[in-house]
Parts: sequence; C-alpha cells; structure tokens
Amino acid sequence: MSDTIDVPKALSGTGSWLDDRFHGARGLRVLMRKVFPDHWSFMLGEIALWSFVILLLTGTFLALFFVPSSAPVVYHGSYVKLNGLTMSQAYASTLNISFDVRAGLLMRQIHHWAADLFMAALIIHMLRIFFTGAYRKPREVNWLIGIGLFTLGLLEGLFGYSLPDDQLSGAGLRIFEGVLQGIPIVGTYLSFFLFGGPYPGDIIIPRLYIVHVLLIPGLILALITAHLFIMVHQKHTQMPGLGRTERNVVGQPFFPYFIAKGTAWFFFIFAALALLATFAQINPIWLYGPYSPVQISSASQPDFYMGILEGSLRMMPAWEWNFLGHTISFSVLIPFAVPLTVVLGGAAFWPFFEQWATGDRSYHNVLDRPRNAPIRTATGMAAVVFYGVLWAEGANDVIADYTQIPLYTVTWIARVLIFVGPAIAFYVTRRICIGLQRKDRELLEHGLETGIIRQLPDGEFIEVHRPLDEEERAPLEAKKVPALMPAPGSEDENGVPAPQAHGALGRARAIANRAFAETITLETNGHGNGHGNGHGPPEEHAEIGPGELPESSIPHSDPLLWHPHEEPPEQS
Repeated sequence: MSDTIDVPKALSGTGSWLDDRFHGARGLRVLMRKVFPDHWSFMLGEIALWSFVILLLTGTFLALFFVPSSAPVVYHGSYVKLNGLTMSQAYASTLNISFDVRAGLLMRQIHHWAADLFMAALIIHMLRIFFTGAYRKPREVNWLIGIGLFTLGLLEGLFGYSLPDDQLSGAGLRIFEGVLQGIPIVGTYLSFFLFGGPYPGDIIIPRLYIVHVLLIPGLILALITAHLFIMVHQKHTQMPGLGRTERNVVGQPFFPYFIAKGTAWFFFIFAALALLATFAQINPIWLYGPYSPVQISSASQPDFYMGILEGSLRMMPAWEWNFLGHTISFSVLIPFAVPLTVVLGGAAFWPFFEQWATGDRSYHNVLDRPRNAPIRTATGMAAVVFYGVLWAEGANDVIADYTQIPLYTVTWIARVLIFVGPAIAFYVTRRICIGLQRKDRELLEHGLETGIIRQLPDGEFIEVHRPLDEEERAPLEAKKVPALMPAPGSEDENGVPAPQAHGALGRARAIANRAFAETITLETNGHGNGHGNGHGPPEEHAEIGPGELPESSIPHSDPLLWHPHEEPPEQS
C-alpha cells in the first residue's frame, strides 16, 4: 500500500490553517495513516460507541422537557385515561414528552432502545475480546476499562429508567433500596443518605437525575476516550491470516476507508434504532400509572442487562442471621454480591490468572481462534450459561405463566441449572474445541474435499482432496501452544524438585499450566498430500490434555510452540 494519501484541497487548506496555529499536522497525519484491520467482529465495539453518541443526543433533547421533581401535581394532559390523577411532576413531564412534545415519544423510544443496544453491544464486544484473547499484554488496562464501562452502564440504566417515577421504575427503585439495606452495618445508613430519609423521600429523583445526566455520562465519556486513545496507541489486534504477524498490522488506513466505513455504520445504527422506536413499543409508562409504594405490578421485569440481579434475588431462598442484635439478610446480600463478583470480578481477574498460569510475558497483537484455547473458551461459555440462567430466572413468573409450570418448580429448576448448566457447558465446549482442532489437523494433512471420486487400478474408490493454499493454511498454522512448566512433583537429574512446581501454589500453577496447554498437535510440513482414501484414520497424533504431557514432549524447535518470553514487537 502506498504511503501517499490524496487529501482533498478543502481539507488540505483547513489543515494548513490549523497547523499554522496549533502545529497539529504531524499528529493528524499519523492518525490519518493509521491502519485498521478489516474484520466484521471489530465493528461490534463501534455499535457501542455510536449507541452512546445517540444516547447523548437524544438524552439532551429529553432533558429540555423533563422535570426532575417528586412534587405532586394533578395531571390534565392529552392522555385522558390519567386525567385528574395526582402524580409527581417527573411522571407528568414524561407523559407530556410522550404525548404533547413534537417527536417526544420517538426520542424517548430511541433513547431507551439505544440504551439496550449499548449494553448488548458491550456484552458481545467483551465476549469477542475474551474468546479471542485480545485482553492479553499489552491490553490488560483496556480490558479493565471495558469492565468499568459495563458496570457504569448497569448503574446508568438503573437510574435512567427510575426517573419517570412510574409504577415499574418505582418497583425497581424499591428493590435497589432493599439491596442497599441488605449490606451489613452500613446498608441502612447508605439508604438513608441516598433517599434523604425514609423511603421514598422527596429528593431521590433530583439526585438520580444529576447522576444520570451529568456524573455517569461524564465518567463513561472519559473511559471511552481513554479506551480509544489506548487502542490507537497500542494499535489494533488482528485475526490470524496470511502475512499477519505480531509486528505488523494488515488492513486499511483510517482515512478515507475507516472514516467512511464508521460514518456509514453510525447512520445505519441510527436508522435501525429509529425503525425500532417507530414500530416496536418499549416502556409505555402510561400503561403502568404513577408510582405508589403500596402497589406492585404483576410480571414486572427490568431491562435485560439487569435481569441477572433480578434473577438471583428470585432464586435465592430465605436466609437470615441475627448477630449482636443485627439482622444480616443473606437472601439479599448474596444475590447482590455473588453474581457481580463471579461475572465482573472473574472477568477482571482472568487476564492476570492466565498470565500466571502460562508464564506469558510476551506481546499479543494476533488473536487466538477460540478453538485453539479450549480452557478459555469453555470457561467463557460456562460464564455465559451462568449469566443466562440468572437472566431467565428474572422472568420466572412470565415463564411459569406461558409454560403452565408452577412458579416454584421453575425456581427449583433454575437453582439446579445454576450449578449444573455451567459445568455441562464447560465440558461440552472443551470437547467441541478439541474436535475442531482435530478437524484442522486433518485439513492440513489431507486438504479439502473436492467431491471428485476416482477409481484406482485395484478397483478402490477414493475422494480427491485439494491441498490448502497459503491463505487457507495461514490461520491454521498460526496456532500457538503455551510451553509447559515442570509437572507437579518433577525433579531434575540430581533429584532436586523444580522450584516452579514446589509447594501448594506451585502445584496449582503446574496443573493450570497443563490445562491451558491442552491441544491437538498439527503437522506443519507446508502442504497437504492432496488425496485420501476416505476409509482408515490418518496416522494418530497424541491429544495433549491436562496432566498428560511429560516434559520430553515439549518440542522446543517446533515453530508452533509459543515461548512467552519473546522480545516485544516493533511498533508498526
């Protein structure tokens, strides 16, 4: 690709004017020539970015008309079914936005759909990063920033749909108040200070408004900016392929290719949200009525991203302790603390655990195929099933109603699945990854099936196979296997125990290292033989599993063996 970029005259003149005053041409030139890999999965993060931009735009519009006040008023608006009813100014202004402000209902629904899309895109984007190993050195900080964005998104969504002060949002706010009070010792004080006295108080909506409109969006904007700056500085990861190494980036320049692609993606996302807002109703607050602390609606569920906490609350059996005159409600504390610790805490801890287990200290700019990291992929799928069971349990009453299964039966099914489901998902996913690795080995050895049947002179029929070309072989041969550490209890020729596997921590590390090194060995002779008889299995190669590798099986000259102490790659 040529280093020369044709810049339009108008843009060149504007750039010269700015450079004469701010001397930013060099930095802008570097940015415009920045190379970005071209893969569909890398656009998942763009969905979250543009959804947040749309949230800011529509949120600004809504803030012009919303009244964040709990003061009571008598409604006399366009929605006649609530005419003459006493309600808070927050709820009355939301009705006014929905029925009396031009395009108000459309903006409300775009805002709500954009919030759901933002959280969904964050989840899928983080799953892509996890399954491909994009969180590894030097991108651990960006991974932690992503977890922080997801956490802030949860709070932003909770506070956002609590602002209209309708019956559904009030129920969610009441659950949040109960969770705060479930925190030992400080919980009642936190609730008292947040609500300004006994629940619900009169100042919670103004406080939530400030947090929702100013504080959390500012934090999210700062984290997104840091995330993008770090990504540009460290360069983007890329999928394994022909010509792609740890020291280069294969793709297209930021200008004009990526700018055009990103701009078109923004308008496509905006159009999709506008269509959803037009034809798919979401959060019809006029059907729920104003909030009353003594009422609750049937089949009340929060937005999907809060379903994990709702489900854990519904799943947890009653459990309380009385300690020194204080009641500790584990039936509220555990559902709040455990799922967030498992999902968010485990995700934050995982990069450092994998680095410890594999001894990895190298840079990673080329991603892993999920099948080539069975333990990581299986762990990710176990977490997805764990999250999914809790999410589904958050609608246990709706599930019971539609399936005609008793409510408590649904709850007991979820209580069993929360333990059995992740274990099954881990085992099945791991075996699928090993099977896909075995398929890759067969492709390298025998090539692709052509569908052509040939008869040999002795009368035997065989199917002709086509050898893989370089582009097809490249992602298969990019597989890297972590080098093995000494086995637990291993000794050298003098009978001295290996220091890395000494003690309980060392043995645990050796076991974890062998789990991460689980793989199917590949033939790398540079070509497939281009034929096969379709009857007997090929020559067997050992399946490498946890605890099954002797030290003599480490082929240090194998080009596919990954030694995690390489020099850092040069900046491209």
